[in-house]
Amino acid sequence: MEKKIMRIGVLGTLRGGSYIDIFKKLDGAVVTCVCENNPRSLKNVEHLLDDSIKVFEDFDEFIDSGLMDAVMLCNYFTEHVPFAVKAMERGIHVLSECTPALTMAECVLLCRTVEKTGCKYMLAENYPYFACNMEMKRIYDSGRMGKALWCEGEYNHPVTPHDKNMLAPGRLHWRNWLPRSYYLTHALAPVLYITGQNLKAVNCKAVFAPDTLKGTAAMVGDLAAMMICELEDGTLARVTGCAAWGGHGNWYRICSEKGQMENVRGSLDQIRVQYNSWHIPEGEEEVSIRPAHWHEDEEMNSLANNAGHGGGDFWVAYYFAKYVNEGVEPPFDVYRSVAMSATAILALRSSMNGGAEYQIPDFRKEEERKLWENDHDSPFPDASGNVTMPCCSKPDYTPTEEDFANAEREWKEAGFVSHETFLI
Repeated sequence: MEKKIMRIGVLGTLRGGSYIDIFKKLDGAVVTCVCENNPRSLKNVEHLLDDSIKVFEDFDEFIDSGLMDAVMLCNYFTEHVPFAVKAMERGIHVLSECTPALTMAECVLLCRTVEKTGCKYMLAENYPYFACNMEMKRIYDSGRMGKALWCEGEYNHPVTPHDKNMLAPGRLHWRNWLPRSYYLTHALAPVLYITGQNLKAVNCKAVFAPDTLKGTAAMVGDLAAMMICELEDGTLARVTGCAAWGGHGNWYRICSEKGQMENVRGSLDQIRVQYNSWHIPEGEEEVSIRPAHWHEDEEMNSLANNAGHGGGDFWVAYYFAKYVNEGVEPPFDVYRSVAMSATAILALRSSMNGGAEYQIPDFRKEEERKLWENDHDSPFPDASGNVTMPCCSKPDYTPTEEDFANAEREWKEAGFVSHETFLI
């Protein structure tokens, strides 16, 4: 049987550049085209492009070129569903770099589009594929830990006010309006991946501390969102969104019937495993710190070792190619992906309503989707700056004019002219 080779196009070269490199090296994929409207971003990937890769500036021309079986979307966080729908309506499979949906209605639309077109959709969430998380999944799947009871996931990524401005050039840039719960997949997805569970409900409280954001145009005065997610089997998971203060790092912990395991703080390639003294499996120690591994195939490990985000970018590309070429279901298909989007959306509403619990719809069921198909409320502004819901747990918060003035000065000094300067 002839081996299938997926032809893939990449939209957005700033984040997509690393994936162009990975897909070019991956057995089972070939990069045929890219789309980029920013000359500076395109210049940074010139060394990855050759005469076999066609470059487009316009997305419609790109998607109508007939050059791809699949597309990777590395555009704005706020634009993924419209672009994904356009692609799938043309029979093109989609790999989405960010959680796809901004609204509950978009969650519904994406699921219906996948079902209507028969196209494959996958989320490119890369943190589950740290070596520590893949190692913990193998242990969990072996049954040695028993059922998970409660779990923890943290993603902390503080930046200076200056760096915040450089990442969000312009008052309307999406990062200035990003609710803390919305960037939750780096904390939540590894827990779902390890346990194999799906989401059922969420409660959320936010940490409001806007003084640390002085001098920026951030419309979100929250620094962290703490969510309690209930999984389908009753397991609880405490996870953060993108915590903007408190020290940089990632940490994951699975507490089960027979013990617990976690990555060693500050390390992505070591885990600490501890069994209850009365549940120690034969041949195991009660407590051990051990190295974590991606895969038994050393050639693939070598490719992962040279990829970004702790090797996770490689495994995203690998599983997507397996999905498109062989039909192997990935850990994060459209239903699991929009469930995380819905968790983020409803967590924001919870934080504005005293931590009230919200049920996560089962997006496989049309009767549950219909309840949300007209919910278009979004915390992100349109071109005129209008929003349909707050982006912060304190709805009346806004930066001062002095903050705006300082941010605009820094943008101009850096050469930014609008919020559309970079596809980031």
